[in-house]
Amino acid sequence: MLTLANKITLFRIVIVPLIVVFLYFPGRITCLLAMLGFILAALSDMVDGHIARRSNTVTSFGKFLDPLADKLLISSVLVMLSALGWVPAWVVIVIICRELMVTGLRAIAADEGVVIAADKFGKMKTVLQMLALTPLLLHYPWFGFDPNPAGQFLLYMALILTVFSGGNYLYAFYKNWRTADAG
Repeated sequence: MLTLANKITLFRIVIVPLIVVFLYFPGRITCLLAMLGFILAALSDMVDGHIARRSNTVTSFGKFLDPLADKLLISSVLVMLSALGWVPAWVVIVIICRELMVTGLRAIAADEGVVIAADKFGKMKTVLQMLALTPLLLHYPWFGFDPNPAGQFLLYMALILTVFSGGNYLYAFYKNWRTADAG
């Protein structure tokens, strides 16, 4: 159960409170540290899946833990950025509600023996959210560059993709449900 890939995923979960603590005391250095921790966690998201597939050590625990780690990381950062007034609360609510909806749909489907796998839009959504949060975490201008406009633009693009991919999951669930009812 504790394969190398799963240990990397657990690292991603463990680093979340550290990022939150850095954001609890916002300043140039703490935001830089929070961003660096976030980048490290985001990179670990790419590495763990690659290692699991390459070493043929994909586990049920890993399949559960990986999306949970992503949701904890992104949701925690979004909540902190909203609390700081750096991201609109309604954006955070929409993103977190979508995550809860998809998790719920997957749980219902799994109870019926149906797997609703992550699709390309869901994966793209996660990458775009991570790309958006990186400059938003940096927050303060550095060497004349203000990271906020780029981060805000990417966040709204991620929001659109988040809603679209949530609708896509809802449609996949509905289609599976209708097929099961017809059969």
